[in-house]
Amino acid sequence: MLRLSAGPAGASLATRTPPPPPYRPCALSPEAELPSKAPDAGLDRPRERLASLGAEVLSDGELVALVLRTGGRRSPAEALGARLVAAHAGLRGLAGASLPQLGAERGIGPAKAASLHAAFELGRRLAARRLRPGQALSSPAEVASAFHPRLRDAAHERFVAVLLDGRHRVLRDVLVSQGTLTASLVHPREVFRPALREAAAALILVHNHPSGDPSPSREDAEITRRLARAGRLLGIDVLDHVIVAEQGFASLRERGLFEP
Repeated sequence: MLRLSAGPAGASLATRTPPPPPYRPCALSPEAELPSKAPDAGLDRPRERLASLGAEVLSDGELVALVLRTGGRRSPAEALGARLVAAHAGLRGLAGASLPQLGAERGIGPAKAASLHAAFELGRRLAARRLRPGQALSSPAEVASAFHPRLRDAAHERFVAVLLDGRHRVLRDVLVSQGTLTASLVHPREVFRPALREAAAALILVHNHPSGDPSPSREDAEITRRLARAGRLLGIDVLDHVIVAEQGFASLRERGLFEP
C-alpha cells in the first residue's frame, strides 16, 4: 500500500507501509483429534446406513467407528475403526485387548480406549447367562454357558469360585486371581476366605485358557485336587472345576481327574 506525504520542499514522496506478519497456522500432529463438538465427516456414511438399513449390515470397522465417534486429523473414524479391526485380526481379537493395549494404539487416547473397552464388556454381559442368587446348578454345561462369554476373550487366566449353599444354589461368584498368559497362582486361603465369609457349603471352580483349548493340564488337575483336600478339612465341598476357552469347555469332574 502506497501513502503520499509532503516533504520539506513540498514534493510528494511515496512511502511503503510495512506488510502484516505472515500467517502461521497452528501445527497439528497427524493423529491429533478433532474438536469434540465438530462432527466427523467420516461418520456420515455409517450413521446413514445404520439409520436406513440397520446395524446388522454395518461392517465391524464401521461399528467400531461409531463407538469411537471421532478420528484423527488424517485418519477419519471409519478408517481408524477398520485399521483397529485388521490390526487385531478381527473383532474377537480387538475385544480381547486390554485397556492399556487399546490406549497404546495410534489415534486412540484414554477416552476412546475406555469407550471401546466398555462397549465390549457390555456385549459380554448381554451374551452371558449370568448366574442368579438362588439359582440351582445341575451340570457343567450350565456353568460354562454363564462364564464362557465372560472369560473366553481374556488375555490372562482368571480363576473364579462360584459359592453355593447346602442345596447347591448360587450365593455369588468371586474372582479369586488373575494370572499370566500361562498360569494362575491360586492359593487355598484366597479360594476359601470368601466361602467361609459367606457360609458357603460348596463351590465350583471356573477358569479360562487363553490358548483357546479347554483341555485340562496336569497343573489344573493338581490344583483342583489340592483345593478339594483343603475343602474337606473345612467342610466345604469342591463339586467341580470347569475350564472355558474359545473351543468350548471341559469339566475335570466328568473327566475323572479328581474326586469331589
